[in-house]
Amino acid sequence: MQAQPKYQSEVTTVVMGERTITIKNLTPILPPTEREKRKREVEQKLFDVFSKYAGQRV
Repeated sequence: MQAQPKYQSEVTTVVMGERTITIKNLTPILPPTEREKRKREVEQKLFDVFSKYAGQRV
């Protein structure tokens, strides 16, 4: 069982017209090797999706 990673929080407030929108971004704090492993996994999955739909034009 893996321990839950700690997260770095980044809060941004944006005003659009009359509305104020608050965006909270949570980024996991991971060791460099785990970060690279997850990055490669995401890149591979994105490549698979884009490869699947690259030939299809509407």
